[in-house]
Amino acid sequence: MSDTTLPVPVPAAFGNAEQQLPAVGLGLWKIDPAAVGGLIEQAVAAGYRHLDSACDYGNEAEAGEGIERALAAGHCSREDLWVTSKLWNTYHSPEHVRPALERTLRDLRLDYLDCYLIHFPIALSYVPFEIRCPPGWFFEPYAQQHAMQLARGPLADTWGAMETLVDAGLVRRIGVCNVGTAQLRDLQASARIEPAVLQVEMHPLLAQEKLLRFCRESRIAVTAFSPLGAPSYVPLGMANEADSLLTHPIVTEIAAAIERTPAQVLLRWGVQRGTAVIPKTSRPERLAENIAVFDFVLTEEQTNAIDSLDVGQRFNDPGVFGERFFNTFVPIYE
Repeated sequence: MSDTTLPVPVPAAFGNAEQQLPAVGLGLWKIDPAAVGGLIEQAVAAGYRHLDSACDYGNEAEAGEGIERALAAGHCSREDLWVTSKLWNTYHSPEHVRPALERTLRDLRLDYLDCYLIHFPIALSYVPFEIRCPPGWFFEPYAQQHAMQLARGPLADTWGAMETLVDAGLVRRIGVCNVGTAQLRDLQASARIEPAVLQVEMHPLLAQEKLLRFCRESRIAVTAFSPLGAPSYVPLGMANEADSLLTHPIVTEIAAAIERTPAQVLLRWGVQRGTAVIPKTSRPERLAENIAVFDFVLTEEQTNAIDSLDVGQRFNDPGVFGERFFNTFVPIYE
């Protein structure tokens, strides 16, 4: 197995347990739609084979143009590219799952996804495409008192509809985001096709070792979003500059000792513990830096020093930002 990929369980219908998840991908959250297509072209040309998208990011149509151009230029084949997208909260009812995927496939200009994830374990009332796409968090964003409109529906029902997408050959594997071991166990108990991938916030301040161990033992691949910690959240007011791991003395000292950047140290830490990482960047010069993490190894002492930073600091918490930004209290972790 190459050090640049991670093994991922594949549904039996596809019969190939050797398919692999590239360990470093490009996260498309918060990338300007006007820039995302060109950035994807540059990323694929630079060696990226893992793109992480979502309906809610609002840039899938432009991302699709970039994917199409990258493939047409011969930078790689479709079979070599791993594309993930996510089912948004407003499409949890089983009858809305396939139309939501089909919209994503049209936008991304693809015939299938390598992985489709339930974005949050939060069901919201349906918003038709013709009214608003992506729908966002607010049910009526222009109402005098706007808020989320929560919907009732078991996650298992949504999962059952996700399984039919695998049956139809529209997605290669399915998974979930932003859940813990209890919800994973609950899904496993009734699933016909078990979750293949879990995507969660994971970085040295939020190492989630028990969750990672459970996934290892359950053969669920883990993708760490926000692997650099705070940077994506500072502009949103969800983190402070002082939270940055890029300037933490332990990280900067290790980076200086091995002549790497702090970002490379953090990404290598994530890869070395067996997760895929999907750093976001809008800067082409960062693309090469972020993927250049396979020609060095952190020592046990260095790894232990980074492990010691874990304080359970979560930046992306609906129990906090839901009330603060969307006038609705929606805790999912407590």
